[in-house]
This record gives sequence, C-alpha cells and structure tokens, in this order.
Amino acid sequence: MLINIMSAKCIGIEAVPVTVEVDITSGIGVHLVGMADVAVKESLLRTITALQSLGFHIPGKKIVINLAPADLRKSGGGYDLPIALGIIAASGQRELPGLGKYIIMGELGLDGALRPIQGSLPIADLASSLGKVGCVFPLESAMEAVECEGISIFGPRDLMDVLRILEERDDTSDLLVWNTGLYRSFMEAGSRWRVQSFQDVMDFSDIIGQESAKRGAEIAAAGGHNIIMIGPPGSGKSSLAKALGGILPPMTKEESIVTSKIYSVYGMKAPMIGLIKERPFRSPHYSASLPAIIGGGAGQDIRPGEVTLAHNGILFLDEYGQMPKSVLEALRGPMEDRKVTISRLRSKLEYPSSFMLVAASNPCPCGYYGEGDRCRCTPGQRAAYLSRLSGPIMDRIDIQLWLRPVETRKLVGREKGEPGSAVAARVMRARAVQRERLAGEGIFTNAEMSGRMIEKYCPLDSSCERLMEKMMDKLGLSARAYSRILKVARTIADLEGSPSITTAHLAEAVGYRFLDKRDAL
Repeated sequence: MLINIMSAKCIGIEAVPVTVEVDITSGIGVHLVGMADVAVKESLLRTITALQSLGFHIPGKKIVINLAPADLRKSGGGYDLPIALGIIAASGQRELPGLGKYIIMGELGLDGALRPIQGSLPIADLASSLGKVGCVFPLESAMEAVECEGISIFGPRDLMDVLRILEERDDTSDLLVWNTGLYRSFMEAGSRWRVQSFQDVMDFSDIIGQESAKRGAEIAAAGGHNIIMIGPPGSGKSSLAKALGGILPPMTKEESIVTSKIYSVYGMKAPMIGLIKERPFRSPHYSASLPAIIGGGAGQDIRPGEVTLAHNGILFLDEYGQMPKSVLEALRGPMEDRKVTISRLRSKLEYPSSFMLVAASNPCPCGYYGEGDRCRCTPGQRAAYLSRLSGPIMDRIDIQLWLRPVETRKLVGREKGEPGSAVAARVMRARAVQRERLAGEGIFTNAEMSGRMIEKYCPLDSSCERLMEKMMDKLGLSARAYSRILKVARTIADLEGSPSITTAHLAEAVGYRFLDKRDAL
C-alpha cells in the first residue's frame, strides 16, 4: 500500500515541498532513497525504535521510503515523524484520513516524543500557499508559527498526539498551539522572542557629552545609514552603538516576517512565540571568519551569516580596523546590494542582508592619534592602520564620525543629555515620512534608495547644485559618495520636516564624510 505524506525543506528562507512516500510490499528490508544525508538515514533506527516502544510492530516485509524530489538533498531529523506515520498507515495499523491535509514535520525521540525542528515558519507559509488545512509541528516549533493566518497549527508533544489529530475521530482542538499550556504561559508572562535583550543597553541620556556624535547617530537611525565612529579608547563608541538599538522604530509586519524566517531557518527562535518584533543587534567578534560573517556551508545546506542575521537591524563591528582584510572587502556586496549571494559547485543561495552597519575603530594601533602627544605610533604605523579604513568600503559608509575624549567637567558633573525617548520619537516620525514616500518602491528607508529613486526623490535646486559641484571638486569625492550625500541630506530634511533638500542639509551631510576625501588624513 502506497502512502504519501507532505513535508518540506528550507532553501534559503523559503520552503519547498518534499513528499515522503512509503510503500510496503513482499520482500525483506527497509530501504531509504531520495538523496538523504547521514542524519536522515539514521532516522530509520530512531523511527523503528520509537514505533516499537509505543507498541507498533514493524512489518516483516520490504519497506521502501522515498523522499521526493529525488534530485534535492534532504537533511536533518525533521523527516522522522512523516516516515513513522507512513509506516503506520501503509501497514494498516491505523486509519489516518487526515494524512493528506497537513504538512507534517518533526524529530522523534526513542520514546515517541517530538523534538523541535528548524524552519517551521517558512514551512507554515508554504502550507498556506499550497492550500493545506494546516501544519503539524513539535510544540516548541509550532510556537514560531502562531501568527500565520488562515491555517491550523497543531503543536503535539508526541507521536500519539499526532495520531489523534490525523484519525479525526476525537476533538483535537486542545492540540492547536493557541490552546496549549505552553502558549498560555508565554502569553501570561508577556514573553516574546528577543533577538537580543536591550535591558542593559544605555539610553542616549546616559552618554555624557558627544553631542555631535549623537546627532550623527540620530541621522543614521532615521535613514538606516551606515556609520563609522573613530576615536580613542573610552570615548563612548561602543556605548553609542548600543544606544542606537534603543532609538530604532519597531519593525513593520513585512520586516518582521522576513527577519523571523531567517532566525527560524537558522534554528534560533524556538521555543519563543510569534514573530520577532525587535530589530536584530548583531555584534560578532573582530576575529570572526569570512563564512561566519557572510554565510557558508557545503552543498545545499548553506547557512546565513551575520550580515543576514542582522537583516532589518544593526551589524555592530567593533575594532573594525583589526578585522581581516578579506572580511572587510567581502562586506562591499551586501552593503551595496542589500543581499548576499553564496555560490557553491552545485548550489547557489541568496539571502537578504539589508542591515545598518555600525563600525567602531581606534585611529591608530595605540588608539591615541590626534590627542596631543599621547600617541606613540610612528607615521608608518598610523598610515598602515588608517589605510584599512579607506578605499571602497569607506565609500559605502554614509556617516563618518571622529569622537574626542569627553571633557572632564562634563564627566564629573554627569551632565545628562536628551532622553532617548525623545530621539526615538523624531526617528519614528522621519521613518514614517520615508515609508509613505517609498511605499510603491518595496523599500522602507532612504539608505535603500537606488540611483533612479535618488533622482526622483532627491531633486536639487540651482543653489544646491552649485554647492554640490563646489564640494565634489574641492574634496575629490566619488560618484558613489555623491549619491550617499544626497541620501543623508534627504534624511536630515525628513528629520526637520522639510519637503525639499536645502543647502544647509547638504552642507551637514558633506560634513559627515572625511575618510574618503582627497588627502583626508
């Protein structure tokens, strides 16, 4: 008897259907085919042991299990549950009329308990697009998909619960994820998934001094612009970077869905509930490898890197000048294209990577260049160190800030600045203006504008054109720098509520670029 069970596999942040076919005929042995990796092949022993522990018998015949399509490599333990159900149904031990109505995934323990899988959110989205009634996932994984609309999400704890659902003889509404005790406990506690806890993040008012740097950070947050901060140790670079997370607006529904899919595929969401609401804040160590930052893996199992995990949020790179040259150069593509393409011999995946780069660096090896006679580095050492911060990468960073040590008077007096809530309110208003302006373009911030959009949304009058001609010739800036100056000026105008860009906006935007000027350092 041939039984078909619908399951899925994630490729990138999208899921594709995989059909688990189970046939029992005359013969001997259990055969698994369909380009299964080692983890899937090992599932046979797990599945058979689990079935026997629950009182099911394994037919003494030939059992053929095919994972279709055959040219797509399957990995992970999520196929345990559909294989077990196929053996039960094909051997006639249970009647399962609901088997074809759901996408079913789950890893089995030896006692029949279900364990979490990766990618349940993209799989639930696939079920909705295919017109399925719903999905059956392990409870912890089902919690990720509670906000999927139009389908039923079941969260059983073991194989016997799954059989109750598929037999369709009893009321199984208690197994819907919204009716489970785990869901209620999360809702009562007000718990939602956090990519990073912001409880220890400094408020803008806690950062003493650095008013000009805070102004640049506000502009960067308002337009989603890349920013680099250069200054001596203790000048507040890391604190300012972390405070940026507190003034960014909440993600839109579209942004939440994409970000949540990324973390679901990566396996970092369970067992929390629903979509990610807070923007990611990723801060990898400066010694991180190229695959860790960009993403990588073998065959079709390519994992997202930090540039993708920071999608719609902040990628904070401290000690930027200490990072390997290969990693810095590899950031060019994601910073410009807002996506990263990872190619292997037999596969090619594209991940979204629209992040806000926040970089921090010392100005020289000892860190005190520009602070009187404290620097002990030779001119050659300083030139070699600063050369890491120039070139094409600096051309792609919109706002460049040089931080000075905080004045002793302000530090001792603990002079409080403007509260972060007030800054966040201005940022949110500017973002709202951008969303309305760019609604038909498929983007959300000024930093994402293409050349065509810049021409459309950043027109200059004659006085602004003359100023830009003068500035470009005097400073020796590139064509890319020109477009990024216009984006920053547009954001400054949005913060002030101005419908058009003025010379004052352009002058301030040009002032935030010094690393890519002719003879800048």
